[in-house]
Amino acid sequence: MNTYKSLSVIALAALMTACGSTNSTDKKEKLESLKKEQAKISAQIKEIEAELAKNDTSTNKKVRYVEIADIKNSNFKHFIDIQGKVEAIENVNVSAQMPGTVTNIYVTEGQAVKKGQVLAQLNNAVLLSQVEVMKTNLALANTVYNRQKALWDQKIGTEIQFLQAQANKEGLERQLATMNDQIELSRIKSPINGTVDAVIAKLGDAASPGVPAFRVVNASNLKAKATVAESYAANVKIGDQVKVLLPDLNKEIDAKVTFVSRSIDPLTRSFTVEVKMPSDPTYRANMVAVLKIVDYSAANAVIVPINAVQNVNNETFVLTAEKQAGKDVATKKIVKVGRTYNSQAEITGGLTEGEKLIVVGYQGLNNGEAIKF
Repeated sequence: MNTYKSLSVIALAALMTACGSTNSTDKKEKLESLKKEQAKISAQIKEIEAELAKNDTSTNKKVRYVEIADIKNSNFKHFIDIQGKVEAIENVNVSAQMPGTVTNIYVTEGQAVKKGQVLAQLNNAVLLSQVEVMKTNLALANTVYNRQKALWDQKIGTEIQFLQAQANKEGLERQLATMNDQIELSRIKSPINGTVDAVIAKLGDAASPGVPAFRVVNASNLKAKATVAESYAANVKIGDQVKVLLPDLNKEIDAKVTFVSRSIDPLTRSFTVEVKMPSDPTYRANMVAVLKIVDYSAANAVIVPINAVQNVNNETFVLTAEKQAGKDVATKKIVKVGRTYNSQAEITGGLTEGEKLIVVGYQGLNNGEAIKF
C-alpha cells in the first residue's frame, strides 16, 4: 500500500509541474507528455501488483467442491429393448358349423362364457320335426324287434325275420343320433373359457362355416410378442430373463422367454420372441409391451454412471478422490469400459471396489487439483 501512495504522489507532482508550465509550452505537447507519463505509471502499478500477488502467502489456493460415491461391486445386466404387444393365446373367431339363419343370440359383448356354452341358435325347425318322426319310427322298430326276439328265443319264426327287425332298429338309432348331432351343429358354441369380445352376428343373418359370428378372448391367458433383429439371433434363447414393461399401466413384470422362432423372416430379417404373462385383470390384448431381454450379465462388476467417464486425447478415464499430503485431491484413473446400458457403464479395468468416484463437479477438474466434499 505504501508503494501505491508513493506512485500517486509522483503522478500528482508531475501533473502540477506540467500545469505550472502551461505558459512556456504548447498545450497539445503537454497533453501527450502527460499521457506517456500516465501509461508508464500504470505499467509500474501492474508490475508491482503481480509481484505482491506472487509473494503473498496469506491467501489459500482455490479448492473445488465435488460430490463422491463409493464404488461397490454389483451385478450388471445389459438388455435388448424391443417394442411389441400383448396378445391373447386364446383369441378365437367363432363361426357356425352349418349354414342357417340366426334365430336367437344368447350373449352380449363383455359377458363371461364357459367352454361349450351356446352363444346363438340357428333355425333348426325342420331337423326337430324330422327327429320327432324318427323317434316314432324307432319306437315301432323297437317293438317289432323285441317281439321277434322273444319269438326267436322260443325258436318260433325264422332267423331272417329276427335279423331284419334288429337291423331296422339299429339303423333308425343311428339315423336319430345323426339328426341329434345336426341339431347340435345348429347351435353356435364357445370353444374356450373366456369373454365375448365381439358379437358380429345379428338376428336374421345367414350364418355359414368360416364366417365369424362371435369373437371370444381368454384374457387370463396372455403373452407378450415382439420381433427381434437377426443380429441378436445368437444372444436370445428360451429361458432368458426378460422384463416386460407395460407403459399404459406403468408396470414392469419379471418373466422368461417362452418361445423363440427358429426361422428368420426373409423380408424384415427378424425373428419372433414370445413371453408368457401372468394372469391379471388389468392386462388387455393388443396393449403396447416393451420387452427388455437380458443378453449379457456380469456378477460382481464395477459399475459407474456413464457421465462420469471422460474421453480426452484418446484417453478414457474417471476422477477419484484420494488423500495426498493430508489433503483431498482429484486423481485421474485410466479405465477400460465394457458394456453400457441405461446411463450405467461396466468398468472392466482400472477401478476397484472401495475407491471414491467423483460423480458431481468433475467437469474441468484437473488431476491433482484440491477438492472438498
